[in-house]
Amino acid sequence: MDENRKLEIMEKAREHGVRFIRLQFTDILGILKNVAIPISQLEKALNGEIMFDGSSITGFAGIEESDMYLVPDPDTFAVFPWRPAVGAVARLICDVYTPDGKPFAGCPRNNLKRVLKEAADLGFIMNVGPEVEFFLFLLDGEGRPTTGTHDEAAYFDLGPTDRGEDARRDMVMTLEDMGFEVEASHHEVAPGQHEIDFKYDNALKVADAIMTFKLVVHSIAQRHGLHASFMPKPLFGENGSGMHTHQSLFRDGQNAFYDPQGPDQLSDIARHYIAGILHHARAFSAITNPTVNSYKRLVPGFEAPVYMAWSNANRSCLIRIPAKRGLSTRIEVRNPDPSCNPYLGLAVMLKAGLDGIKKGLEPPAQVQRNIYHMTAEERAALGIGNLPAHLAEALGELEKDEVIRSAVGDHIYNAFMAVKQEEWVTYQRQVHPWEVDKYLAAF
Repeated sequence: MDENRKLEIMEKAREHGVRFIRLQFTDILGILKNVAIPISQLEKALNGEIMFDGSSITGFAGIEESDMYLVPDPDTFAVFPWRPAVGAVARLICDVYTPDGKPFAGCPRNNLKRVLKEAADLGFIMNVGPEVEFFLFLLDGEGRPTTGTHDEAAYFDLGPTDRGEDARRDMVMTLEDMGFEVEASHHEVAPGQHEIDFKYDNALKVADAIMTFKLVVHSIAQRHGLHASFMPKPLFGENGSGMHTHQSLFRDGQNAFYDPQGPDQLSDIARHYIAGILHHARAFSAITNPTVNSYKRLVPGFEAPVYMAWSNANRSCLIRIPAKRGLSTRIEVRNPDPSCNPYLGLAVMLKAGLDGIKKGLEPPAQVQRNIYHMTAEERAALGIGNLPAHLAEALGELEKDEVIRSAVGDHIYNAFMAVKQEEWVTYQRQVHPWEVDKYLAAF
């Protein structure tokens, strides 16, 4: 790290009265981890000398190769606004390195940087704008989360119906204090469901921002006596939470998806990228929709995408093309949910799109009809395939797709598959309340 950058960060920490630094990193499952150090160790941290036990992190390393080093990204220094002015706490997001000074292959942030380098070698920068949805739930008398909602509001409703408005406002203010440019926030379709959208940026910054966003939302909800959940489908019969991901490629400062002379003002690069996403969607769903619960959201009737098609406006498709053109030309991939690891989710979608570009793949014709109202025969006639119906099916598709496997690398792939296959087997062996209600008295 440049010596001037180190001095700049240390001066910022002194100005804000920082006493502790959280060195943050993300595990393979997308869980935020941190090593807390006192301010006296900041210079040592900035030199990449802070070590931790990688064998304690799911999917990282065995006990015989457990030493790992945290290397902070100086651009991610931020002070937590919800901490007191005296004894303030700051954070630095870190990459994980091995003792021989090499980027650790099991670090999701390192992995995204690797795939972004592949795009950069082709002259592209990936820009991303996420729409992250979440629920706010009540706590019980002992402070444990329930699935009771704090309101009965609906899409775009305001207080007093939306009693989470105060919490959401504080979340937005906190995010802005941390440097986010929040574009919109509103109540979503389901009771207790909310969405906060922040401005697009390059993919690495956005993946960092999503992890910070989750931390802020959880922390502020707790201060309001609520529990924030990014579970994809916590309530039966209600819409689930998605993380629609707007994405585009820029080259030489220009949007490579925009061509004023092309069909719908989309460039050939955009069409090839769309085709790559559609071609690999069944496989990368294992990464973008990584839990058993994810597939309870991906069912017809709840505005979540089920079918692999694309359109300029049709929200029943996997890919939608928002109306804006010029620098704002982009595609919206609608299947990811907020339980996914954003570093891995962005890596697999980018890899899929780049594969479409490299191979010159062409997407099928746009679908303008509501696919939910089509019969299976009508969908088959139009070549509209389905996303996986459950986690095991998605894992099977990932196993067969060499391109998407290469997007996460062997280490992450093997660790992810081991954990997720165990998750599926455990789920299958459970006896669920629905089964008891359905069968106990009947047989």
